[in-house]
Amino acid sequence: MENIIMLILGVFVSVVGIVNIKGNISTIHSYNRRKVKEEDIPKYGKTVGTGTLIIGISLVLGFIVSFWSEIIIDYIILPAVIVGLGFILYGQFKYNKGIF
Repeated sequence: MENIIMLILGVFVSVVGIVNIKGNISTIHSYNRRKVKEEDIPKYGKTVGTGTLIIGISLVLGFIVSFWSEIIIDYIILPAVIVGLGFILYGQFKYNKGIF
């Protein structure tokens, strides 16, 4: 049960990802979304939200797998964080014209 924080964080991050996918990008900091055009907001939300959701789901899966093996957590979370950050950075560069 020492991984309960990972579960809570995973659920929270997953919910934020779902909110972003639905088009509400208010959970993204203002300087990260200030250059996004009005017509690109749904696409930007889906891209960034997908990356966030991937990271959140990997944390939840890591918690579930931790009951069987602590070693497997690294093989689930690390690739998912890299892929999730890839989605987020792609959305930032394509729709916000940069990270900041």
